[in-house]
Amino acid sequence: MDNAKAAPSRSGNPIRSVVIVGGGTAGWMTATLMAKRLEGLDVQITLVESSAIRTIGVGEATTPAIRDYFREAGLDEAAVMKASKATIKLGIAFDGWAGEGRRFFHPFGLYGTPSNGVAFHQYWLKMRAGGDLRPIEDYCLATQLAYANRILPPPRPAPDYAFFDWAVHFDAGLYAQYLHKIATARGVQHVDARVRSVALDPQTGHIASIDTIEAGVIAGDLFVDCSGFRALLLGEALREPFVEWTHLLPCDRAVAIPCAHAADGAFEPYTRSTALAAGWQWRIPLQHRVGNGYVYCSGHISDDEAVATLTKRLEGEALAEPNLIRFRTGHRRHVWSGNCVAIGLAAGFLEPLESTSITLIHSGIERLLQLFPDRDFDPALAMDYNRITTLEYERVRDFLLLHYWGNRREDEPFWRACKTATLPDMLAHKIRMFTTRGRMVRYEWDSFQDPSWLSMFAGLGLLPEKWDPVADFFTSDQIAGAFDRIREKIVDGVAGAMSHRDHVAAHYSAT
Repeated sequence: MDNAKAAPSRSGNPIRSVVIVGGGTAGWMTATLMAKRLEGLDVQITLVESSAIRTIGVGEATTPAIRDYFREAGLDEAAVMKASKATIKLGIAFDGWAGEGRRFFHPFGLYGTPSNGVAFHQYWLKMRAGGDLRPIEDYCLATQLAYANRILPPPRPAPDYAFFDWAVHFDAGLYAQYLHKIATARGVQHVDARVRSVALDPQTGHIASIDTIEAGVIAGDLFVDCSGFRALLLGEALREPFVEWTHLLPCDRAVAIPCAHAADGAFEPYTRSTALAAGWQWRIPLQHRVGNGYVYCSGHISDDEAVATLTKRLEGEALAEPNLIRFRTGHRRHVWSGNCVAIGLAAGFLEPLESTSITLIHSGIERLLQLFPDRDFDPALAMDYNRITTLEYERVRDFLLLHYWGNRREDEPFWRACKTATLPDMLAHKIRMFTTRGRMVRYEWDSFQDPSWLSMFAGLGLLPEKWDPVADFFTSDQIAGAFDRIREKIVDGVAGAMSHRDHVAAHYSAT
């Protein structure tokens, strides 16, 4: 008998139909990428949404991962940006978080250059202790470009101080419409219908079908819940409980109002986050309008007061009525249950402080495709999916929590209360390691790299008095000379860059 192992055969019970319930950004991103990856596998993808149901549609800022999605989904980046009236985002400016009148920046770029195995910020800490109080932002090209409202193609290759990436501001509704066209051209079936009920298989407890008012019963093998906060499949039908984090991230409301650009308004290549009395305001410049929102804690301000506050702060004419959004921060205990996986708001929600919602949509789709099941739905796949998803949500939660806990606003009850939060152990350890001697701790499935954490530690003044002793390999004069050269090169880079407005007009204009 031949002892050689037989060649593995294809699963005898493959998925033949995927039903996505819900459209919007989450649904159409899922449909578009699935249609690309599953091409040739004889899988019918159906997306069911109702044009009568309004989507949230205010998430207009992203992280650089969105451009990875464009590439993976086979999309032309310039075409997407034109269709969604997009602009470039180099990072986020935080106004007032470190105290009234103070600003710092979280860039999608690096600071300085490491040397002799020592991170740049250790040399910066040493020079700071010696009296050189120049901010670390002076050593990041992305930050200086953002402040100057300029943009240039990221240099490749580049020294660390000049390395940066960029993300996108776009109209989420137009983005979903563009993906709709791409996905349906790739064979995704679109059904405009309202879901009336969900039928479960009495033996497995899995979802067997959905019954719609306009299109009748739609059966499927794998169901993807993109139905938003309602979580129609995972929450209502499968009764998957919600793990709430309001005790850590107390904001539970948002009001959004788009407005016209001011006649002389800055066309900034970044998101602006401004601390207000009971939360914070976002400002996101698009080609055709400015996105504005006030994320707040209902225990410290009423809805009417929040609407009035945001309305007074608009820089141009309001282009829509206020959109009031109530939310809970947290996630479903299991995001994959049986034959159902939730993507987007149906899986969980972390407020848009660092523009992570669309990033979490993308990572959720990628994870599903990497662990794509057959109709046997091996529980091990769901177990690993849920393990990783929970870790990812926790890591993002902790990064957001640092913003609130580390604030320097002393005169408002909301902000004082934020500073009293009991930190999760892993976040407390990360903070302690940095504030002791500038050491960075990185955990599995951290969405944010060391430079992002450094921008927050430095911006909020959470700095150690000591530095890595190996940084003493160089004298202060040697370090000062190297710092001078970095600043000079960054100044030269900014001077040679194009204005953000001109760059968008030349490459991404929607007209």
